[in-house]
Amino acid sequence: MNHLAASELILNEDGSIYHLNLRPEQIAETVILVGDQNRVDKITQYFDTIEHKVQKREFHTQTGTYKGKRISVLSTGIGTDNIDIVLNELDALVNIDFETRQIKEEKTSLNIIRVGTSGSIQEDIPVDSIVISNLGVGFDTVMHFYQSEEIQLQDFNKALEEHLQINPRNSKPYVIESDASLASHFNSSEVYEGFTGSNVGFYAPQGRVLRLPLYDNSMKDKINSFSFKGKRITNLEMETSAIYGLSKLLGHKALSVNAIIANRATGNFTKDGAKAVDNTIKYTLEKIATF
Repeated sequence: MNHLAASELILNEDGSIYHLNLRPEQIAETVILVGDQNRVDKITQYFDTIEHKVQKREFHTQTGTYKGKRISVLSTGIGTDNIDIVLNELDALVNIDFETRQIKEEKTSLNIIRVGTSGSIQEDIPVDSIVISNLGVGFDTVMHFYQSEEIQLQDFNKALEEHLQINPRNSKPYVIESDASLASHFNSSEVYEGFTGSNVGFYAPQGRVLRLPLYDNSMKDKINSFSFKGKRITNLEMETSAIYGLSKLLGHKALSVNAIIANRATGNFTKDGAKAVDNTIKYTLEKIATF
C-alpha cells in the first residue's frame, strides 16, 4: 500500500487534518455543510448534546446529537475551491489511517448535506421556499482537475454548452446528480425539486452588474431558458456542483438543500432571511432524524 507523504497528507502537530483541524473521532458519518460559520450555531442550537467544537479560519465544526442521530455541522466558506479542501479532508478523516498514512481497505461512506442560501431564477419558485437539488451544474473548474468524466451527465453537458455558448476562455459546464436515496428521502410536498447552478462568483458570474460590464449580457437569460429532458436550472449558488462531484468520486452520498432568499426573475428578496434559513434547518434536521 502507498504511504502518503507529509507534503500530501498534511497533519497538524496534534494529529488533526490541516485545514479543518479535526481528528477522526471528532467527525460523524452524517455531515451538514453550511457556508457561513455563524450558521453552525444556528443548527446546533437544536441539538440535544454537543461533543466537540473546533474552529480554524472559516472552518467551524461542531459535532453532537439530534434525536439520537450523531451529526457534524461544518462551515465551508464560499466557493467550490473551499469545497475541494473540505471534501478531501472529510474523506481523509474517515478513509485514511493517520498513523500509517495509508488508505484504509474498508471505506466509510458519509452522508453529506449542504444547507445553503440561494437565489431562484424561475418565477414559479418563490422566496422563502426550499429547493432540493436533484442535479447540480458547475460553471467552475474544480471537477476538470479530476478524472471525473464517468460521473458527469455528458448529454446534459453537451446540451448546456450548445445552448449557453459560453466564452471559450471559461470552463465547460458539467452536470452531476445528487444521491438518489437522499433526494428521495428529503423530497415532499413542502419543497421544490431543483437543478442548481454553482457559479465561480457572486456578481458577473451570476449576471449581476454594479459598475463593471459583462462579457455576455444575455447569459442570465440563457441559463434561465435552458431546458433539457424536462429539466430546467432552478437556482444559483456557489458550492453544490463540487460537493456532488467529489462526493461521487469518493463514494459518499450528497444532497443540497437550498433556502431561497431571492428570486432573480421577479426581483424579489426575502423579508426575513433568518426565518427562511431556520425553516430549512428544521426541515433538514427532521429528515436526518428519520434516516
